[in-house]
Amino acid sequence: MRDYASFLPLLGAVLALLSLIMAFRDGRRRRLIENLPTSKTSGVFIGLVELKGTAESAQPLTSYLAGQACVEYAWTVEEHWSRTVTETYTDDKGNIQTRTRTESGWAQVGNGGEMIAFYLQDDCGVILVRPEAAKLEPVKIFDTVCTPLNPLYYGKGPAMPVMNSTMQRRFLEMAIPVKASLFVVGPARERQDVVAPEIAADKNAPMYLISTRTAEQVASGMKWGARGWIIFGLVAAVGGTLWRDGALNVDPAGRVLLYVAIAAGYFFMGLLAWVWMVFNSLVDLRQRVRAAWALVDIQLKRRFDLIPNLVNCVKGYRDHEAQLQTELAALRSQLNATAPGVPGPDHGAVSAQVVAIAERYPELKADTAFLSLQKNLSDTEQRIALARGYFNDIATHYNTRLETVPEKFVAALGAMKLQALMEANDFERAAVTVDLTPAK
Repeated sequence: MRDYASFLPLLGAVLALLSLIMAFRDGRRRRLIENLPTSKTSGVFIGLVELKGTAESAQPLTSYLAGQACVEYAWTVEEHWSRTVTETYTDDKGNIQTRTRTESGWAQVGNGGEMIAFYLQDDCGVILVRPEAAKLEPVKIFDTVCTPLNPLYYGKGPAMPVMNSTMQRRFLEMAIPVKASLFVVGPARERQDVVAPEIAADKNAPMYLISTRTAEQVASGMKWGARGWIIFGLVAAVGGTLWRDGALNVDPAGRVLLYVAIAAGYFFMGLLAWVWMVFNSLVDLRQRVRAAWALVDIQLKRRFDLIPNLVNCVKGYRDHEAQLQTELAALRSQLNATAPGVPGPDHGAVSAQVVAIAERYPELKADTAFLSLQKNLSDTEQRIALARGYFNDIATHYNTRLETVPEKFVAALGAMKLQALMEANDFERAAVTVDLTPAK
């Protein structure tokens, strides 16, 4: 034992370092969740998103044990066994002795499961979710232990018992039921069948989670997980030296300062890791704010391409009317995007002006090109409203983080500044038709 005792502090240091790495991982994941504003299904853009809603499917699965409608389920059957073991051993006096002991446990005798693509529904619409390769956190829907007197014992389990069986079986099933409230963090991409986004696995995404827990519960679990790793690391860092001193019969009276120094060094490393994590988190959040504005800019530029066509279409009907020319000039004035906080004209919706033109000139309502342009402009206004809401949500969270102690001091290291919000107030989000047609 004395030969190995000198390595105990090194072992403790290694365990402490590994614990900090695990705590850093959980902390980074928690901050990733906190950095993502919750989007509506109709406001999802390409990239990592956070959503809340209910699981829906027109053709759900039926779970194997509970027979409940769900979009994913996994079941297991375990059988209890027990046996008496006789073994020989040598006692302290060198005599060979015999003793018996009882061993028992559960052996898995059956398992299975299924999953399907489903829709996540909220108050704005639905979005397709493909759960393959996601980390699933389902809910327990079936859990019972029974004997052969119960029809379930052989009805859902194998006919042959395991060796040393006590004739007890446990049936357990976890699932994501239809109508279950879900919290989803995952990458969004364009669907292949229709022009719409979907949530699906991406090997480059930092997280893909589908949970029946709330966002607060998920974040809290990660927070306490990180704290648990930190405590374990501290115990390992100090305990290795304490254990060595005990094994070598070293008088610890004069080594208190060493133990304090070890603990202080561990917390100093933890503080550096925390500053690193917070700074990277704020940088990531700042990049998300910029990406959110880019989404608004993309939609404004999309409108930029549509309005000239609308202008040409309308001018064909009223080429010389002064009022119409004034309205068209107002539309042209909004063709260029100005970022929040940058001097320039604010953005407003153009849908109301287009509707007013259509009402004043009834013949436009029969023009196919005009109707198509009007629909595309209306869709664009909705996309701008959603993108603006997403931008303001994440910018507000970013600003809050910059002004919160102690993170404001970390933000000062990178000279991070508050982000102005997009203040246009006349974009409106249209109602979305819910379509639960099975995905192919």
